Amino acid sequence: MPPTLASLVHHSALKLTVRAGADRLDVPVRWAHVSELADPVPYMEGGELLLITALKLDAEDPETMRRYVKRLAAAGVVGLGFAVGVNYDEIPKALVDAAEEENLPLLEVPRRTPFLAISKAVSAAIAADQYRAVTAGFAAQRELTRQTLNTGPEGLLAALAAQVDGWAALYDASGAVVATAPEWAGRRAARLTADVERLRDRPAPASAVVGGPETEDRVELHSIGTGRRPRAALAVGTAATLGTAERYAVHSAIALLTLTTERSRSLHAAEQRVGAAVLRMLLAGQPDHARAVAGDLYGGLLDAPFRVIVAESASASAARAHADGHARVQPAKPAAAAVPAASGPGGDPLAALAEVVEAAAARSGEAVLVVPDGERLVVLAGDGGAAAAACGEYAAGLEAARAAAVSEQGAGEEDELVVGLSAPAGPIAAAGAYKQAEQALSVARRRGRVLVEHEQLASGSVLPLLADDAVRAFADGLLRALYEHDATGRGDLVASLRAWLSRHGQWDAAAADLGVHRHTLRYRMRRVEEILGRSLDDPDVRMELWLALKATSTEPA
Repeated sequence: MPPTLASLVHHSALKLTVRAGADRLDVPVRWAHVSELADPVPYMEGGELLLITALKLDAEDPETMRRYVKRLAAAGVVGLGFAVGVNYDEIPKALVDAAEEENLPLLEVPRRTPFLAISKAVSAAIAADQYRAVTAGFAAQRELTRQTLNTGPEGLLAALAAQVDGWAALYDASGAVVATAPEWAGRRAARLTADVERLRDRPAPASAVVGGPETEDRVELHSIGTGRRPRAALAVGTAATLGTAERYAVHSAIALLTLTTERSRSLHAAEQRVGAAVLRMLLAGQPDHARAVAGDLYGGLLDAPFRVIVAESASASAARAHADGHARVQPAKPAAAAVPAASGPGGDPLAALAEVVEAAAARSGEAVLVVPDGERLVVLAGDGGAAAAACGEYAAGLEAARAAAVSEQGAGEEDELVVGLSAPAGPIAAAGAYKQAEQALSVARRRGRVLVEHEQLASGSVLPLLADDAVRAFADGLLRALYEHDATGRGDLVASLRAWLSRHGQWDAAAADLGVHRHTLRYRMRRVEEILGRSLDDPDVRMELWLALKATSTEPA
């Protein structure tokens, strides 16, 4: 506790006497200051005990004293010490009345008590309080360290909550609550998720104070980690502003949690290397070797059906499409504020997706294999598990935000992710599942979708796949001569060809659809063969012509 006016009054060596403001002696004293200026307020910071002899004051003038005391109280001066036996034998009544009017504590300082003795007493008390705070801080640091080593972050939070006489909560990189102490603080911590997400978007180290309603507590949020993007966040809730000892405890907790997360990062990197080896073995058709390497770390994941997720950033996906000869790529356009930030460390959208998937798996206690692969991210997640569901929800959020941005603004920013999801598979079929995910990724790229599941391809139609610039260019080239013939008014060969193909070459049915004689239709089909230089008896030619007709009539999906 810092020194108070009450502690100075009770100091046996000072012999101070209270003349006014006896009910406000519990106010802390930041310093004792001597000033004989008629107006010392410009040199006050607040919290001082002002010591005077009234050398330059008319202490007997009521109006002068009222103005003087009023300015002192407004400046935050906590008390006034008046030395008797120097300029005045006793404290003038005008000063006593003014102090009582402002309820400002007025202390009588006997002649035998020098102001220096009061200054020393205040200084010694402040130094003792600081020493106690430092000692308590070191003790708290030792206790927090012991709890961290023995019981991990959960024990640290419990010790920290006890040190600050409040509650503490730890959040993961996605903003989800990992642990709280005491347990009742879980609901309170969950209401701060949005504040934690905003803190996460700021470069580390970052902190913020969240002031709740009058009925709630004061909460400090601190980012955890040494990188540009926080690895976690700590929330500390107390009834009042933290004192020096409590501040030491919080800083110690931040340091210990940072060490824990950085160590976890190294372990995570090692686990990721093991995961990459497991993935290579699965794709090479060596499930038994993969299971042996996976051990307890990923073994459980291989004991049940899993899904393969392949993700690319939109820029890499567009470049890959261009390299493959697919110039038409329509990426989704999300509104960044409507979904979790789709950018991880250094603005990497794949890292953001990895965080979402890994955080969901960690909360549910399931295994997930996440492997960065160049410009791709490959994930093996249990079928029906939290990780796969989180990936789908994340993509759905981006899709919804894209739709909102288009409806409100007519356009949006280029989406950051393209994701393909395989059907459920086992270790033996891992290579096939990876191929399925790649195929779904290619379709998502072409359709301008964030995520496409391979099962959607099997249950859908092939026609949307024709909505590609390369396919349309082929179709236009194949049918151009027929369109040019029809444009001269010499016959409707394109419509006749479509009707004949749709009726599987049945002359009467196709002629009836067109409203012409079957001999007329036969003549037109001979003209088609002559113009194209290809025989309609060839099933491959009929297939190509039918697909070309469908492609030229298909609008981009």
